[in-house]
Amino acid sequence: MADNFNFELVSPERLLLSESVIDVVIPASEGEMTVMAHHAPTMTTIKPGIVKVHAASGKKQDYVVFGGFADILPTGCTLLAESAIPVEDLRQDELTRRIDAAKAELENVEHHEHKSRLEHFIMEMTRLRGAIGQD
Repeated sequence: MADNFNFELVSPERLLLSESVIDVVIPASEGEMTVMAHHAPTMTTIKPGIVKVHAASGKKQDYVVFGGFADILPTGCTLLAESAIPVEDLRQDELTRRIDAAKAELENVEHHEHKSRLEHFIMEMTRLRGAIGQD
């Protein structure tokens, strides 16, 4: 049987989750990453995507995150999200609104680095909208 560890999902608005889990799949900027107990210490940025939580109780819960970073230790993982919401509470029009806002901002961007970040954000949000829409 797998060991459990503590996982916390925090957004600026509130603590969304703090509980003992078996594993968590996070959308790290380098690709999806499964975190389990005794994981090597790691810090990583988070891209827009779905966090999949498998609680020690057996319950599974998915959350949509819109960026942030994760601090992973052998004893636990804390994901500090720019914004997060349970998947079942997310409306498609919220994703569309965020994509449209980024596109509008992109029209006035002068710096290449900022433009590149916005284009990447739009791509990730469009991918996320497709993934959420398939459920």
